[in-house]
Amino acid sequence: MPQIQPFHALRPVPELAAKVASVPYDVVNRDEAAALADGNHLSFLHVVRPDIDFPPEHNPYAQEIYDKAAFNFQKLIDNGVLFKDSARCLFAYRQIMGGHSQVGIVCCVHIDDYENNLILKHEKTRKTKEDDRTRHVLALNANAGPVFLTYREDQAVNAMVATAVQQEPIYDFTAMDGIQHTVWRIEDCSTYVQALSAVPVFYIADGHHRAASAWRAGKDLRKRLPNGGDGTEECNWFLAVLFPSTQLRILAYNRIVRDLNGLTVSQFLAKLDELGSLEQTTDPVPPAPGSFCFFIDHRWWKLTIPTDPRFVKDPIRSLDVSILEHRVLQPILGIEDVRTDSRIDFVGGIRGTQELERLCVSGHWELAISMYPTTLDQLMAVSDAGEIMPPKSTWFEPKLRSGLLIHTLD
Repeated sequence: MPQIQPFHALRPVPELAAKVASVPYDVVNRDEAAALADGNHLSFLHVVRPDIDFPPEHNPYAQEIYDKAAFNFQKLIDNGVLFKDSARCLFAYRQIMGGHSQVGIVCCVHIDDYENNLILKHEKTRKTKEDDRTRHVLALNANAGPVFLTYREDQAVNAMVATAVQQEPIYDFTAMDGIQHTVWRIEDCSTYVQALSAVPVFYIADGHHRAASAWRAGKDLRKRLPNGGDGTEECNWFLAVLFPSTQLRILAYNRIVRDLNGLTVSQFLAKLDELGSLEQTTDPVPPAPGSFCFFIDHRWWKLTIPTDPRFVKDPIRSLDVSILEHRVLQPILGIEDVRTDSRIDFVGGIRGTQELERLCVSGHWELAISMYPTTLDQLMAVSDAGEIMPPKSTWFEPKLRSGLLIHTLD
């Protein structure tokens, strides 16, 4: 069973929480981060994306970038913007986006559970990104942003959380993107720890690089302890939010393709028609698994591919992203490796199908593909099987805020 524990949270004073809290470092590029933090010196983007305080051409992995992150972080502490709770606590964290609401428990989880696959993964990490965030954790001596974890729903935990959110929150604000963030402090947390520690496994929903980096940094710090410590020190734990899987929502992760691999539009559509049922549509959103919507030549087409009985129980080959890859991208469009081929790119579902149309109409991309979202059950089945999902299979919304609750490693 994975372990959890409460922690001494470093957090903003309530009146400044909305100014401090920022989107995660990896959902915006440098220019987008700079625009979001413009005019707000308290934004935690100055900590998680310190490259915005340098010219755009500056090397984002230079040592001075990490030095700047540590400087900006310490400045928030020295100026009284951030303070540390005297008691170890858990926190309930609710996000409301439109009509969707999800409530998770903010806690610390153990690096050994990550290593021993009690915290399951479904995504490959890139060494460059791992190296970057590991250096960032070590520079701050803190986990600046939580890892987004999920677990199969537990009614006892649900009941406790329902009670916790009836109390007075420590933070409650609506961010510029319209998402409401509310946080409650849970001081009497032994029953939560007991119940969540009985959950068989946790799953990484979002934040694979943050988790891998926290594990690497923790192992590095552990080596510096006399005799390696006893596993209870703060460096052995990293920040996470645990959400029940039934509350989460995965959006589509759509695709755009630069060209048709030498085919005309008519030839390409004819090849799609051979795969299943192809029809013109005015609805750019696929209605069910196994269906895909293609935007080409200013029109939308819906393709429904019959289920292949050979792969019904295969957690990878049954995914829509795999079906698209093996039936369309590789054999028809000649895209053998979606990780490295510059002819394909990915667009998060939060941007909508209008963004797919815009990209194609601009002339830079010839084809857009609107996907049906991967489900939580599919994600957990892949993780349970010890498999890795194809790239860009899931897009979770809303995103967790960084800077609201911070775990220091000493």
